[in-house]
Amino acid sequence: MTGDQAIVFGVLAGCLAMFAWGRWRYDLVALVAMLAVVVAGLVPAKEALAGFGHPAVITVAAVLVISRALRNSGIVDLIARRLMPLTERPLLHIAALTGTVTVCSAFMNNVGALALMLPVAIATANASGRSPAILLMPLAFGSILGGLMTMIGTPPNVIVASYRAELMGEPFRMFDFSPVGAVIALAGVAFVALIGWRLLPKREKQQSSADRLFEISDYLVEVRIPDGSPWVDQRIGEIEALAGDDIVAVGLLRGRDKVVHPSRWRRFQAGDILIVKADPSELKGAIDENGLELVAANTEAASGMRADDLQLTEAVITAGSPLDGRNLHYLRRRSGDSVSLLALARSGEAIRDRLRRVRFASGDVLLLQGDRDTMGDTLTDLGLLPLAERDLQLGQPRRIGTALAVFAVALALGATGTVPVTIAFLGAIAVYVLLDILPIRDAYRDIDWPVIVLLGAMIPVGRALETTGATELIANSIVGATAGLPVWAVLTLVLVVTMTLSDLVNNAATALVMAPIAAGIAGQLGTNVDPFLMAVAVGASCAFLTPIGHQSNTLVMGPGGYRFGDYWRMGLPLEILIVAIGVPMIMLVWPL
Repeated sequence: MTGDQAIVFGVLAGCLAMFAWGRWRYDLVALVAMLAVVVAGLVPAKEALAGFGHPAVITVAAVLVISRALRNSGIVDLIARRLMPLTERPLLHIAALTGTVTVCSAFMNNVGALALMLPVAIATANASGRSPAILLMPLAFGSILGGLMTMIGTPPNVIVASYRAELMGEPFRMFDFSPVGAVIALAGVAFVALIGWRLLPKREKQQSSADRLFEISDYLVEVRIPDGSPWVDQRIGEIEALAGDDIVAVGLLRGRDKVVHPSRWRRFQAGDILIVKADPSELKGAIDENGLELVAANTEAASGMRADDLQLTEAVITAGSPLDGRNLHYLRRRSGDSVSLLALARSGEAIRDRLRRVRFASGDVLLLQGDRDTMGDTLTDLGLLPLAERDLQLGQPRRIGTALAVFAVALALGATGTVPVTIAFLGAIAVYVLLDILPIRDAYRDIDWPVIVLLGAMIPVGRALETTGATELIANSIVGATAGLPVWAVLTLVLVVTMTLSDLVNNAATALVMAPIAAGIAGQLGTNVDPFLMAVAVGASCAFLTPIGHQSNTLVMGPGGYRFGDYWRMGLPLEILIVAIGVPMIMLVWPL
């Protein structure tokens, strides 16, 4: 082992350890790794940022933008509306939801497809009286499986296709993944719908509905401010600053009994009724000291918080949200005090302790209150996915047809090689903007910038692995350790190792690391490189054992009330099934 190889192995090992630990976000870790290989002289400084212009990075970003355009057109909501009659029986209910999100994930980003279907799953769970826990994990797994079927469904497929282009001068085409991916996805959906959901633990305290996760009467009380109270002419923000989060103002009744949002700069007047988030016992000291009057804990005003100008919303923190790792004070600053946090739930259990001490994490469910007109923009800015039951918007039929036609043309141009896929998708985005299907203000909203930074920063690290000969060294070691085994066994090992790594670190990072190693193994064995690259594409996407391996798993953890150890119950047999089906299918479609 040379000195350069030792350095790049050290950087890679540290990088993967940081990814698995999760103490720092993966884009920051990737940037540090990129700087490390540049400082060590393994990558020229002028080439350090070349990864951000790589076709794989641009394609991933373009797919996310196209996903937003398809959502705006109403096509997925139209599909979801058709599902409503198919929810009478649990098996049919799960199969319909999982099958739909799987198909959608093949043609748009899989996390975006899950985000669209998650409120539908919760709404249908409410209507059928079923626990969302039996629906949401199958839904997440279906979104992952759907990404296997085309090049655009998931970042690993894009990365592997781009790597093949660098290696052989020609990338995998749009639907080259379909023969293997479609069979695996079909088998996976059948397993999830018929058997998998039955393996999930049944808990007596499991919430029957995500909409009942928070009982509003547990949190909201009303206080009247009489004449002579020291609170008169005081600003709401000043009172909250003294009380911490023991008292959080969420509504104010004044004049004609209209509930208004309590701006922190608004001053109290005698006769005001303040709706606060607190337990009556916590208010006792403030009531005694300031001559306040406790009205009730569950009155018509509090129960009417969903009406008129105010809105209560349950929303889940997505991966990459600016709230991840932050606290209540950051939420207030970032939102400009336009929303109030009433409660927080983690793994299905409401947290009633002091919220200012809690650091938010991906998968947490927040109960927020704010102005109805601005709530949507606030949730988007904070990277939150609303879980409240919604009315499906079917959109304009002509818009649906137009959006599908533009997308179909882009797919056809990319699939036939008429133009590169990246250019085809960028052209589709331009058409969507010109037709106002995608407002220009929304063009960048759905891009997962941490993933883009991860890809752009890790590409130079991957090149350092190759230029130093580290990839060849790893490949030689694996080939030596498996000497005497048939090639299919080595292919199986590559698939299993990739799946295991993807359960611990980001799937895009897994593909970036494993693609050159798999190609090196194929070269040492003197076999076709395509089946080994296809094994990496399948393995990197199939993270079913933990909630941290894939964003879809993280998104459903809070709303479904799942614990860390729940995922392997359905995920382990699913991964075994994928290996059992995937290896023969890869060898059949891509002969060694």
